[in-house]
Amino acid sequence: MNALKNKVQLIGRLGQDPEIVTFNDGNKMAKFSLATDDSYKDKNGNKVERAYWHNIVVKNGLVKVVEDYVTKGQEIAIEGKLTNRTWEDKEGNKRYVTEVICNELLMLSK
Repeated sequence: MNALKNKVQLIGRLGQDPEIVTFNDGNKMAKFSLATDDSYKDKNGNKVERAYWHNIVVKNGLVKVVEDYVTKGQEIAIEGKLTNRTWEDKEGNKRYVTEVICNELLMLSK
């Protein structure tokens, strides 16, 4: 069961083109939001649909694939792990974000 700790699998569509960040050492990172859909029936039997947005971070060799082939609206499947970050903004407010660090990516549509 050790391999199943902190494992996330999502299928969804990109909310915008990936943002590619290049660091001083030449390494790159890609960031984008991924929408997944869910639906259920309310107490009156009406179908309710909802989109959930996930922050995705891609590092290492997969960045080149994202940079060259992945665009807004495209359906992809990813696998990765959940992480949390905290920082202080310019006004001194503490900010929190939950991200999925992607280690596998599969393009499902063009």
